[in-house]
Amino acid sequence: MKMPRNARAAPGSSYGQCAKRDSITEAAEEMFAREGFAATSIDMIANRAGVSRQTIYNHYGDKANLFVAVVRDLTERSNAGLFETIAGFPEAPADLEAALADFAYSLMRNCMCNRDGKALRRLIEAEGERYPELFADWRTQGPGKAWDLIGARFAALDHAGWLRIDDPALAARQFIALANADIQMVTLLGGLPTEAEMRRAAENAVRTFLAAFGRRSAAHEQPLARSAPVAA
Repeated sequence: MKMPRNARAAPGSSYGQCAKRDSITEAAEEMFAREGFAATSIDMIANRAGVSRQTIYNHYGDKANLFVAVVRDLTERSNAGLFETIAGFPEAPADLEAALADFAYSLMRNCMCNRDGKALRRLIEAEGERYPELFADWRTQGPGKAWDLIGARFAALDHAGWLRIDDPALAARQFIALANADIQMVTLLGGLPTEAEMRRAAENAVRTFLAAFGRRSAAHEQPLARSAPVAA
């Protein structure tokens, strides 16, 4: 639990040090997202966090290290939402299309369109091309981990006969891309899609996904066994 910014901690205590670090990263996240990496100075972050510039140097060394820490914190928080969402992935759905649509909606609500997802996307769009090295951890711990986890779930559905997938990781990337397709313009302009827009985007994404990877001719049929012939 974070200490409120106006709370006091014993000087030099570990709790007080953690509170300072939290204040610094929160201020840095806000300033980097608003001003960009190059235009944000250590003094600006220090003023926003209510600490001295030397305190920031003591904790992080330089601005680049602080930026990496901000991206890492955002990625870890986003991944927490991702893991929670993946726990609800449909393993034996009665209605595959409806279950996957619910999952796609949860991905958008919990990972793509929440506060952390929006802040991380804004940083990547603003600084990813100019400072790709600052996003090295994000590439491996963010989308790479998401693709692997979701791909493993698709592989299980393929093995059970619900889907026909040769490359689960590719299918996971395409599923996420389809889920993002209808909301991308809204998020690029800094907005957030409505609940209805996310639901509609999820349904459109799953309909297209199943047209490519689905094995069944109707949503409520039982999955086909691997060895069973496909009905004409």
